[in-house]
Amino acid sequence: MGLFLFTSCETTAPCECENGSNGFIEGTEQSINIGSESTVDVFKKIDAAWAARDYETMKAHIADDGNYRFYDGTVATNGEDFVAKVEQSYQEDLANGVAWEWTTDYAFAVYPSETGNNTWNEKGQWVNASFTGSDGSVIVEWYQIDGDQLISWSQTKGETIKE
Repeated sequence: MGLFLFTSCETTAPCECENGSNGFIEGTEQSINIGSESTVDVFKKIDAAWAARDYETMKAHIADDGNYRFYDGTVATNGEDFVAKVEQSYQEDLANGVAWEWTTDYAFAVYPSETGNNTWNEKGQWVNASFTGSDGSVIVEWYQIDGDQLISWSQTKGETIKE
């Protein structure tokens, strides 16, 4: 006859947050919630493919009939046009002696609370990311990701403040 002894200890107390959301979206009753790490992982795949100019991987994550707005006003609606603009930017940087490098400063995912009206911003989750370019520029981007597909994206670009 054998003796089997099993013990277990719970060391992590559950979070007892007062409210899982905060903020607002003008003109709605929506608040903002923290998104999932899996959405950030999709962003990371896109960012790594972008850095490597792996356009096939990028296109695999960019939905057709999307809305993709570059800082210079260029709008793409599908993966083919998106990567064509990225390649054009790469060639311009190369011609101007600008290294095709950046540091990803941060990225986090959020999503709005549901309205029950299937509002456009409720599809998927949103990743906000900031980058510092090798030329000192600061780039801020919003990625609307549904599953593993980028469905909307916008980009702004500014210069760093020189002290």
